[in-house]
Amino acid sequence: MEQDSLVEYGFRRTIITITAVCCALLEIVDTTIINVALNEMRGSMGATLSEIGWVITAYAIGNVIVVPLTSFFSQQFGRTHYFAGSIILFTVCSFLCGNASAMWELILFRFLQGVGGGALLVTSQTIITEVYPIEKRGMAQAIYGLGVIVGPTLGPPLGGYIVENFSWPYIFYINIPVGVIAAMLTLRYVKSPRYGERQAANQIDWWGIVFLAGAVGSLQLVLERGQEEDWFSSSMILFFAVMCGLCIYLFIWRELTCKHPIVELRVLKNSNLRVGTILSFILGFGLYGSTFIIPLYTQNSLGWTAYQAGLLMVPSSLMTAFMMPLIGQAIQRGVKQKYLAAMGMFLFFIFCMWGYRILTPDTGSDAFFWMLMLRGFAMSLLFIPVSTLSLSTLQGKQIGQGAAFTGMMRQLGGSFGIALITTFMTRRNALHRSDLVNHLTPENPAFQQSYQGLVANFMQHGMAPNQAQAAALRAMDGSVMGQVAVLSYMDVFLYIGVMFLICVPFILMLKNNTKQGKMDLSASH
Repeated sequence: MEQDSLVEYGFRRTIITITAVCCALLEIVDTTIINVALNEMRGSMGATLSEIGWVITAYAIGNVIVVPLTSFFSQQFGRTHYFAGSIILFTVCSFLCGNASAMWELILFRFLQGVGGGALLVTSQTIITEVYPIEKRGMAQAIYGLGVIVGPTLGPPLGGYIVENFSWPYIFYINIPVGVIAAMLTLRYVKSPRYGERQAANQIDWWGIVFLAGAVGSLQLVLERGQEEDWFSSSMILFFAVMCGLCIYLFIWRELTCKHPIVELRVLKNSNLRVGTILSFILGFGLYGSTFIIPLYTQNSLGWTAYQAGLLMVPSSLMTAFMMPLIGQAIQRGVKQKYLAAMGMFLFFIFCMWGYRILTPDTGSDAFFWMLMLRGFAMSLLFIPVSTLSLSTLQGKQIGQGAAFTGMMRQLGGSFGIALITTFMTRRNALHRSDLVNHLTPENPAFQQSYQGLVANFMQHGMAPNQAQAAALRAMDGSVMGQVAVLSYMDVFLYIGVMFLICVPFILMLKNNTKQGKMDLSASH
């Protein structure tokens, strides 16, 4: 069997595994490491807030466009060359981003870095899966999952440390030595499976590529920029939303009528894969949404630095890293994936309810530790079972096609999560502020007591009566806004928790592959 020739043992397998995990980590860390450096980049570039936001948007668009095309490109160019080429593109663009002297350069090189990065993420999963024998592929998924789950939480503390101790270009420069070594090891050790003949240029589904890029690129842009541009009141957002809908329609029509489709949509007839793509979307929503909301709360409401906020997430990542191999072993020993995934969804619901209960304007750092450890445990229970269960009733080439869907949906879930959370919080802020301000009236004795106390305090510090009154109102308004923000964060935890709880019965309805221990994930992307 062709796939058996790709299995490695001993030193070679260790080197290939380390290379692939490092590449997956490089890509995922780069999606979050830049968030804490935006202010420094904006200052040195002389950019507006809107312009600097494109640094994140461009990377995400490049990333999400290439993920579903990776299987095709691997087949056309050979996996080894495609993977090494993607590492080189990512590394060169990292250097060019650090050296950029104008905003358009930075945005262009971030887009190209995202194109290289998308291939790193999904191809490393395939490589890790193929170098392990079939009975150990649950463990292979666990090793790959370390990068996917741990990566987003490593970005903020690493970025915060670099910004505080060096300067923002070093966020990009740290990729260079890892990228150079990874490219050399890939060319030396990674084998490329024989796929048969490449498609001739006139057989390639060029229109499918164009429509897919247009659809996911436009969707990503709408999600990333929607809140800032006030959604559909912006002509730009409206244009790209219409373009996204049109491209999705044309893409589906093209793929169902083309002789050699770039993405095989018929694989979605499989019920496990259909549910698995939805669960992957929700997994991405929860993973990236919680990684986004917790540092935001600790920095904005508690006044922590980016580095402190990032460090808070590290124990949770270590818990995930510790548990992943154990979950992989449990699956190998016959524990049904759907029970593990259902338990993971339920524990993530408890994590969200825990967060809902402890958030205040002055919550201490100790209150987060066990809550976040539970999050890490829940994520370890979710990633491998959802990934393997989605593909468990597919065979042969369908596995790679199915894994492309789950990978893309996990990324889009993260984008949807951050976009919806940002918009939801803006709306909830306005609602909660309106409710609280209604209580700030002269007839309210609690308001009068606080107000008079503040005025007296400011006058004792030498302020004139009119200045003290104005300062007291500002202080009370600041206090109201602090409470409004906390109420909005609580709402986010509540609604994400309910979403995960609703998923539990749907997971339990899935079919388990009776031969799950020998499931072939060799074509997995």
